[in-house]
Amino acid sequence: MENQLVEAMSGVFNYTPMEVVLNSLVAFILGLVIAYTYKKTHQGLSYSQSFVLTIIFVTIIIGFVMMVIGNSLARAFALVGALSIIRFRTVVKDTKDTAYVFMALAVGMGAGTGNYFIALYATIFMSAVAWVLFKFNFGVQRSSDFILRFYFDKTEDDSYVSYINEHSENNALLHMEPSGDKKKLYMTYDISLKEDVEMNDFISEFSKIEGISEVVLVSAKNDITY
Repeated sequence: MENQLVEAMSGVFNYTPMEVVLNSLVAFILGLVIAYTYKKTHQGLSYSQSFVLTIIFVTIIIGFVMMVIGNSLARAFALVGALSIIRFRTVVKDTKDTAYVFMALAVGMGAGTGNYFIALYATIFMSAVAWVLFKFNFGVQRSSDFILRFYFDKTEDDSYVSYINEHSENNALLHMEPSGDKKKLYMTYDISLKEDVEMNDFISEFSKIEGISEVVLVSAKNDITY
């Protein structure tokens, strides 16, 4: 009776129960590796625990989907039709997250079809790429980009301009807005500090300039989503 059940299940789904369990376990383990890589290499303020769990779930679910489809073209079309009624309205805040979703899809497909080497190699290779790019901070245009904001008293001279020019490789005025009493200007600069200039020292000395108040220096090294 048990052998007949196994044969029946194998005939319908093209996978034995042992293969189903093994494929799902491989997908789960590799999904954990992908999620861990994402967690440790993520930069910015858009981190979400929900997305980390989603990576794991997607890897496992795609593995099951591939096992259900098997070699049946009819099941593939039926699955597409079933999934077409689902609407996903969650906005991906970080474009890099999309790459991790595709990575989870590819690994899940590999694990679900029993191509363990491809799934394992894809996980190791892509995780290594992610770690290398994170380690060297690849893609950053400049190493010391900041947004400088402060109030400037219009009754004082603009000596702050020479100070900024002296301590920065390049800078640009982004915004200028008068205060409510029209006595001060709210200034916003995009600056790149010189390599030998410490951020804390820059703020401390800049705040001592006559007419300067409420100095704020915001790091703009990474893309930040609020």
